[in-house]
Amino acid sequence: MKIGIGSQLVGSPTATLDDLVSEVKAAEADGFAFFSLPNIFGFDAVSTLTIAGRETRRIELATGVTPTPPRHPFSLAQQAITAQAACRGRFVLGIGLSHKIVIENMLGLSYAHPAEQMREYLEVLMPAVTGKPVKFEGKHYRVQGQLQAAGGTPVPVVVAALGPKMLEVTGRLADGTATWMTGAKTLAEHTVPTITKAARAAGRPAPRIIAALPIALTRDASAAREVANKVFAIYGQLPSYRAMLDREGAASPGDVGILGDEAVLRAGLARLRDAGVTHFAASVYPADAGCIERTRVFLKSAL
Repeated sequence: MKIGIGSQLVGSPTATLDDLVSEVKAAEADGFAFFSLPNIFGFDAVSTLTIAGRETRRIELATGVTPTPPRHPFSLAQQAITAQAACRGRFVLGIGLSHKIVIENMLGLSYAHPAEQMREYLEVLMPAVTGKPVKFEGKHYRVQGQLQAAGGTPVPVVVAALGPKMLEVTGRLADGTATWMTGAKTLAEHTVPTITKAARAAGRPAPRIIAALPIALTRDASAAREVANKVFAIYGQLPSYRAMLDREGAASPGDVGILGDEAVLRAGLARLRDAGVTHFAASVYPADAGCIERTRVFLKSAL
């Protein structure tokens, strides 16, 4: 299982583009296998990683994740192959449907039939990011065209697939999934077997399984859990994440975090590996004073 790290600065309104690029460079210097950048309400993740790709040499760079409803799949494919050329083959496009509250309430777009929309999206996106011709006529998209850019293809695509329909679509058409707030038990019993079965039935390689969870090296796990419940409170309310917490039997986001001393963290990583996770995206947060640096040191020792 490869260990990467998620951005700690992306949610800060004072973080500049240079700050984010420096964060990626620091992750590479620390030896992390990959860096995951959420696409929220600030800098565009694909564009930021395109720049970071020109200033790094080894680390894999993944969006975690880019919302699809506001972006045409052919246009996003063009942006992704440009990012891949800049990253010299180290870019991974993570995509997702976002949430009804964002797509409908904020942007005024339809959030109806999400699994169907994602299936059609991937029917266009996947050939486009491999440089193949796209010929697709569907309910949501009707596309004919081809993208060709030296050094820009192929682009691995992972989908934020949580429920069974999305996992089945993802397994058939994409390269893997990226999960958040999904515990080891749910990953082992639901996520990994569902997407793997679909990929196998479609004759595709074993999927990449990226699991992102809060993690904190601390002597007071109870206090760290309370902090996590505050920091990540929104994710206990959004329906898709709430469903994964319920599957795990977790009342709050902090209940799926990997929180405690070195032994607890090692055991937590082992459970993820045993569940079939191929890539762990560490979401390090300030559970207490000095926690972020301690946790990064631990993760570096586990690489």
